Amino acid sequence: MAGQRSLQSGARRARTRKEQKDQRPQEIVDAAFEEFAAHGFAATRLEDVAARARVSKGLPYLYFKTKEELFKAVVRSVITPHFEAIRNEMLMSELSTEDLLKGPFLAFIQELVGSRRVAIARLMIAEGHKHPELTAFYCEHVIARGYDALQALIDRGVARGEFRPTALRDYPQLLIAPVLTAVLWRALFERHRHLDTDAMLATHISLVLDAIRAPGAKAGAA
Repeated sequence: MAGQRSLQSGARRARTRKEQKDQRPQEIVDAAFEEFAAHGFAATRLEDVAARARVSKGLPYLYFKTKEELFKAVVRSVITPHFEAIRNEMLMSELSTEDLLKGPFLAFIQELVGSRRVAIARLMIAEGHKHPELTAFYCEHVIARGYDALQALIDRGVARGEFRPTALRDYPQLLIAPVLTAVLWRALFERHRHLDTDAMLATHISLVLDAIRAPGAKAGAA
């Protein structure tokens, strides 16, 4: 019996060690996000990431060969899942197109402006011009997919007779442009003059919808 207990205890310890090892890459990514958010890309050092993750100084290099690769892992872990969730909702929802924009889409951009994730957007604005590999990656995995989803949503509204054809189809960036205004305002000017970013974003969506709504189409209920 004692031998069996010893074997079981050893197996549990082995499972625990394996689970801890399997969690290490995500722990490093989580720590990297905090470092990038606090210090930016250029000033973040992998040894500081290791210290925050409470792992040995060289361990991040075992999973991520460069700081650029670690940043890409942060985008995949912290940014992409949220964008993919709203993208899938916009493409699959049975709500009217207007209700999608005034409901889930508006809630998404309002939450984004106040979230920790927006630190990555600020980093890209401040340092992206120095790191074309990172901006290309972010554009491909976040911006382009969001662009395509918004364009598809506008096409859906036109096809259903909710929206009239407009140039918004060619410039879907106009739907999210105020997000950048909100991000910059919060970072630079909020301490001097308050801006209700939630209300601003809601007003923007309402104004856009008023401009593109098809004649005779009813305003959404959201």
